[in-house]
Amino acid sequence: MKYGMGYKKKSPKKKWMIGFIICSILALIVWILGLIWYVREVPASHQYSQTKTEAIVVLTGGSGRLEVGLQLLSEGYSELLFISGVARGVDVQELLKLVRRKPTEFACCIAIGYQADNTAGNAFETSVWLSKNKLQSLRLVTASYHMPRSLFEFRRIMPKIKIVPHPVFPSQFKRKDWWRWPGTAELLASEFNKYLIAQFSLDQNLRLQKR
Repeated sequence: MKYGMGYKKKSPKKKWMIGFIICSILALIVWILGLIWYVREVPASHQYSQTKTEAIVVLTGGSGRLEVGLQLLSEGYSELLFISGVARGVDVQELLKLVRRKPTEFACCIAIGYQADNTAGNAFETSVWLSKNKLQSLRLVTASYHMPRSLFEFRRIMPKIKIVPHPVFPSQFKRKDWWRWPGTAELLASEFNKYLIAQFSLDQNLRLQKR
């Protein structure tokens, strides 16, 4: 009897499938570890820096952000407020009405940006406004789960600008035991994926610049 009799050699297709499954499992593990890291970067404390900045910047797209920005303005954290990513046709007076403020309250100190439709756009739009006004520091107001990606985009476009994060904590977002809340888990996974895309875009841009 010859050695190897009865042993069937694995077909190339079967080897490819096994390799694909192993790579997929490894990729999933890496992604889960990355997601856990991202969640740890999401602010959990309601303690804020008392540092004053030349401007307060509010990113639209979530509840409570504008109210917090106006409160900071009224408390003297800055003398200027910039709201990025506002829908076209909406002016300052209308925004103030939405948050139950007098239409003329702070109107002189608020500027609006209409160009941004994503976080990278917010950063670019804000950088243009800061440059026009010759400002060097800002307090960034956005949702806690959105803050890590926002800081990445803003620091990428404005590396010399001082940025003080000021997260807003939506009541429906459950950071503690986040994996038990499907809505929160899905939101964090989406934010992490967008963060990865932003990182990939940066790498691509750097490669193109080096050519």
